[in-house]
Amino acid sequence: MKTVMLDNNWQMQIAGESEWVPARVPGSVYADLIACDRLEDPYWRDNEIKALEIIDNDFIYRCDFAAPDKRCADRILLRFECLDTLAEVSLNGKAVGTAENMNRIYEFGVTELLEEENRLEILFRSSLKYIKEEQQKVRAVGCVDAMDGFAHIRKAHSMFGWDWGPMIPDAGIHRPVSLLYINGARISGLYVRQRHEEGSVTLYPEVELDCVAGQEADYCLDMILHEPDGSRSVYENLPCKNAVREIEVASPRLWWPRGYGEQPLYRLEAVLKREGEEIQRLSQRIGLRKIGIQRRKDEYGESFAHEVNGIAVFAMGADYIPQDNIFGRITPERSRKLLENCAEANFNIIRVWGGGYYPEDDFLDACDELGLMVWQDFMFACAVYELTDAFEENITAEFIDNIKRIRNHACLALWCGNNEMEMFVAGGGWGNSPKQMSDYFKMYEYILPKLLKKYDPDTFYWPASPSSGGGFDNPNDENRGDVHYWDVWHGGKPITEFRKFYFRYASEFGFQSLPGIRTVESFTLPKDRNIFSYVMEKHQRNCNANGKIMFYLQQEFRCPRSFEATLYASQLLQAEAIRSAAEHFRRYRGRCMGAVYWQLNDIWPGASWSSVDYYGRWKALHYYARRFFAPVLLSCEEESMMTQERNINAEAHSFRKSVRFNVSNETRQTQKAEVRWQVRRNDGHILRQETEYLEVPALTASFLPKWELPELDPFTEYVSYGLYLEGKWVSGGSVLFIMPKYFEFLEPKLEWSLNGDEITVSSDVFAKSVEISNENDDFILSDNFFDLHGDKRTVKILSGEPEGIKVRSVYDI
Repeated sequence: MKTVMLDNNWQMQIAGESEWVPARVPGSVYADLIACDRLEDPYWRDNEIKALEIIDNDFIYRCDFAAPDKRCADRILLRFECLDTLAEVSLNGKAVGTAENMNRIYEFGVTELLEEENRLEILFRSSLKYIKEEQQKVRAVGCVDAMDGFAHIRKAHSMFGWDWGPMIPDAGIHRPVSLLYINGARISGLYVRQRHEEGSVTLYPEVELDCVAGQEADYCLDMILHEPDGSRSVYENLPCKNAVREIEVASPRLWWPRGYGEQPLYRLEAVLKREGEEIQRLSQRIGLRKIGIQRRKDEYGESFAHEVNGIAVFAMGADYIPQDNIFGRITPERSRKLLENCAEANFNIIRVWGGGYYPEDDFLDACDELGLMVWQDFMFACAVYELTDAFEENITAEFIDNIKRIRNHACLALWCGNNEMEMFVAGGGWGNSPKQMSDYFKMYEYILPKLLKKYDPDTFYWPASPSSGGGFDNPNDENRGDVHYWDVWHGGKPITEFRKFYFRYASEFGFQSLPGIRTVESFTLPKDRNIFSYVMEKHQRNCNANGKIMFYLQQEFRCPRSFEATLYASQLLQAEAIRSAAEHFRRYRGRCMGAVYWQLNDIWPGASWSSVDYYGRWKALHYYARRFFAPVLLSCEEESMMTQERNINAEAHSFRKSVRFNVSNETRQTQKAEVRWQVRRNDGHILRQETEYLEVPALTASFLPKWELPELDPFTEYVSYGLYLEGKWVSGGSVLFIMPKYFEFLEPKLEWSLNGDEITVSSDVFAKSVEISNENDDFILSDNFFDLHGDKRTVKILSGEPEGIKVRSVYDI
């Protein structure tokens, strides 16, 4: 089979206009309009409004190309890997076909239409007009922060707005376009199943052949297994039809999630032949692993944990949303960098949220290589859907395309039916009709499981997130399945509320912050730089949430001295909130087996729950995640004013002060731990110090005895702590017993020095959450937002230029 890419000579036109402008494919309408200066940056101030107006048009893409001689093939297919969304395709002036789902692969026969010189045209109809018309016929209600009717179209829901993204529904050709020259038959699917036994792995490659019925016997296969060390095994002349193919892997090297082992990858080639002649060669990369979900009844309810190669893994990661509202800007390089940032922060999982799109192969390839498991939602979120015959046919094709494309990836940990729909549909949260409730069961508890049983029976399926297993059976039960917990933030509960729960698997919990100053400058004028300005609130899509940031901020910190101090304080607040939750969940490993926070990244520049902002800048949370997701973690379960009565004017106000340390060992080896902790004054001087030793078995968490500290002065004294393995510091922190706004911080007199790629920061006294930044605010360091105790810390520069270096701490708020 020969593939001809159609990636040159593209033009785009706003339908009804005369002007054609250069276009890039893969790309998008917005990206092309921006490139030719027909559209100002949609992310600048409130330019979103202009961008929304222009996308109400129809658009035409065209490409002139010369085709190879069609006599060299029996049939020729025109293949589109992503048409967004309502498209009418014509070749040389004749209709070829239509598309209505950006999540599908479309192939059209063009053998008879193809000429030596050709013109391909695609007309994209307005998605905005379509959803308005469909919503008038039948109401399908969903997320109130998105455009009304978004659920009627199989297009990334987040394009229509969300509580972290704008209403900028891009369109166009987001993935490659090609011609397939086919001789006789082709391999249309390769599924590599695995059987794991003690010390051995057997592969069972299942090949789907696309050929004329009855001619399967005319073809045979060669299978070539390429091992990670470069050696290979060849299996020749295997029949295509009704054959059981077994490939024994000698001395198999298993794939593990990051932190549990290595990620060796094998490559299986299937070579299709007819009468000894090679027709097609298809390559599939795989990892040898057995992966599923462990669900066992226990004293608390029922466990829910990823099990890989027989080991229960504690999931540590975040929820991924599309990296841009302008899909033409999403590139393999950008995806790789984001995922490497996850690896740097000790993630072992990414949850691909169901309101976006199915990720590209390069995204999944990077997860395979980096050891990042993928929780893969199907693309349904926060809405109800009207299941007609046409809609069922459409989504069934979508499911098959994406199951077949993704199923062999080593990183694939589970399939999930949707985001938050079981929970809200069960409670009538979307105003769903009885039919729509019935449709929910058909889609996620019948159609999807049935298709997965056929196309990917070896991957675990979970009907929704959150869920206790389906059937509207208390979907957000804290003692079964996975949980989305939002009483902290949306419910206004204090940060310490996380500690009251022992969720089996927290797949969503979050807290907002503002981005850094350089990101804010990218979408504002100086006059806009007040968090309650029109532009700052335009870039805050969760209603009144800048006020909510301040609501929480006043509980912890003093009123910031400046706009920049407000940005900094908001990030510390977010980081402390998620740290409080994640460390708590890790302390109770076994009962809780997942801490996946909302959210990893941004779709545009603005306030949100992300730990990495739109431009790839790390917020304080991402550095905190690097620490609280460390393979071996020392954390403190303290009793303080924050965990008890926060009202300083309460009658007979007093509170307990204590520390109880916990070592969480997420490695496969026993760790001999040395825990050192100190009571210090605000000048860093040590008043008391203790050392404790313990042996922590692999994949467990162990508490040390509680220490009561009744004499500690919470206004001027605090506790610092550190974990040492073989004499080396690996984890630690500090704890206050009163809100930071009441603690008597002294001026730390921070100083810094640069030596090559290392920065050393020192303080005269206790300095909390020391941030090191550069002129462009794009440093990525080996550590940041750390505490000093009248000492110094040296960190490595991982990226960013050491120009315009600045340091600050909580004292500067």
